[in-house]
Amino acid sequence: MRSKTWGSVVAMCRGAVQCLAVLLVFLLPASGAEKIDLSRAVIVAVSPGTIPAKAAEMLRDEIEKRTRITLEISGDVPDGNRPAIAVGTAGDLAGRRFTPPSALVVPRQADAYALWVDDSRRPGTTICLAGYDPRGALFAAGRLLRALEMDRDRIELAGDLKLATAPRYSLRGHQMGYRAKTNSYDGWTIAMWEQYLRDMAVFGMNAVELVPPRTDDDLDSPHFPKPPMEMMIAMSGLADQYGLDVWIWYPLVDKDKTDPEVLASALWEREEIFRRLPRIDAVFAPSGDPGDVDPRIFYPFVEKQKILLNKYHPKAKIWISPQNLGDDDNWLEPFFDILRREQPAWLDGLVFGPAVEISLAEMRKRTPERYPIRLYPDITHSMKCQYKVPDWDEAYRRTEGREPINPRPRAYAKIFRDLQQYAFGFITYSEGCNDDLNKVVWSCLGWDPEMKVEEILREYARYFISLRSESRFAEGLAGLEKNWEGPLLKNESVSKTLDLFREMENEATPQDKLNWRFQKGLYRAYYDAYIKARLEYETDLVRQARECLKNAGQLGALKSLDQAEAILARAETKKVATELRARVFELGEALFQSIRMQLSVKKYQAKEISRGANLDAIDTPLNNRLQLEKQFSDIRKLANEKERLAAIAQALR
Repeated sequence: MRSKTWGSVVAMCRGAVQCLAVLLVFLLPASGAEKIDLSRAVIVAVSPGTIPAKAAEMLRDEIEKRTRITLEISGDVPDGNRPAIAVGTAGDLAGRRFTPPSALVVPRQADAYALWVDDSRRPGTTICLAGYDPRGALFAAGRLLRALEMDRDRIELAGDLKLATAPRYSLRGHQMGYRAKTNSYDGWTIAMWEQYLRDMAVFGMNAVELVPPRTDDDLDSPHFPKPPMEMMIAMSGLADQYGLDVWIWYPLVDKDKTDPEVLASALWEREEIFRRLPRIDAVFAPSGDPGDVDPRIFYPFVEKQKILLNKYHPKAKIWISPQNLGDDDNWLEPFFDILRREQPAWLDGLVFGPAVEISLAEMRKRTPERYPIRLYPDITHSMKCQYKVPDWDEAYRRTEGREPINPRPRAYAKIFRDLQQYAFGFITYSEGCNDDLNKVVWSCLGWDPEMKVEEILREYARYFISLRSESRFAEGLAGLEKNWEGPLLKNESVSKTLDLFREMENEATPQDKLNWRFQKGLYRAYYDAYIKARLEYETDLVRQARECLKNAGQLGALKSLDQAEAILARAETKKVATELRARVFELGEALFQSIRMQLSVKKYQAKEISRGANLDAIDTPLNNRLQLEKQFSDIRKLANEKERLAAIAQALR
């Protein structure tokens, strides 16, 4: 029998802040373990309350989507030998006489849970999902969904599943901003938001960060199905039903921050939002990026904001960050001077995010120990950002752009492990579903920092794509990350990754082809391959054009320029890999229909090309053709052949 156990109890104390670490006992099912058929199972909602009820509904709905089997939800354990899935708190399960087997203990920590198979209490098998608290029951349901073997008309579970676990980090969240500049979120309905909250909760997310109706963005989007205020209220209520913490990212973007009337209006606006949202657990007020507020104005303003916040949400906290304070205004030092000198009692913690001009380790040193630090990692951008793709090929930079579909599991796992030690938790910075896998990587590592990237990829593929595609889709996601490593002309991953995705595409079911996560993988595989084919072709066109110019002495300057220019023009007149390009555009349309991805400004009214609309940049020249054509034009204007030949020789150098 093959089994593995991961376990540790690690106490992390920083002044008044204590982060309880993972307590993990995880016995993987043996490869030959007997399978339990759950196609006739009853989901038993053991605990009262909204969160356990949502956990039961999530189990029923997500199983039905993948198997066509609708399991019954009941408050009672079924008679006879019919299997049951009992979900609730550990205390309520114990009240039904379902207690963990020996050596398995539900960790006494928020969000913790245990799963086990019980054959001793009744004739039928019972799968027990016991949360330490109601939200723990939700995460237990999510973990079961990740463990089930689901296929058309089939639900099975390894009979020796036994697991008890608690998260290493208490805050594991993602920003989900319903605003115009995002590359998909602005088109989502409340039903789509609920599905996404479920998807992320299955992998351990326990917090969502909303954005207010007024930021540094347009007040409206052609994609909005609801006005921003209505959607913000609905999303807050939806998160509350699942027991997820609600944060608000709330910058001060008013221009004249020295005008008392402007600040009073900003406070009134905040009070209205605090009053109308059903749940707020924390507000994150950045000092800049955007806004750029003088600390001497910033601190008093945030203090007043905290008073208004607690008027409607008494336990809600407020966090700040020193973003964009190291520029010409030189406000970084005053920010920390005030913090150290006054150590305000109303402040609950600091945030380390993009555009903070010092390292996280240095920020921890400058911050009084009484204040915890939360990470705000940028997982959505690939350049001009906090964690850019290193040595990204210029061909990708010109075409893929700043917000492409960007699965980077290994890179972000390293970033997480390098930085998270200085912070108690995180809410990632996201501007769309282009970074979907990266969210799952952070969520999983936030629960268990030792979880292997390969395991995360397999669970992602197994749950979101299909059981039969688990290994291949996981390999494909890893391949997409490798596609961006090193010089593109020498990158052998691109063709292998495309072959792998094409193989899955040829075998895909109709349901697979409608799955936006499957479509995203295909889109990137085809896009990367098309860019490489163009780069090879256009690089060779330059080589051929240079050969013509080298013969200018024999051909004559003007004739060699004409021939060279005609060769370079083949990039437009005789395109390469047109079938790849056509498939990219087909997948772009599919993604707009399925998940509202706006991959073109013209076709889908994206905010701008840099906001993920890389269909509009797909034909950007990948050589120096435009520069050469201008040089050719200038050379033709020279007075005589001698000057033209000299200029050609200079161009070749």
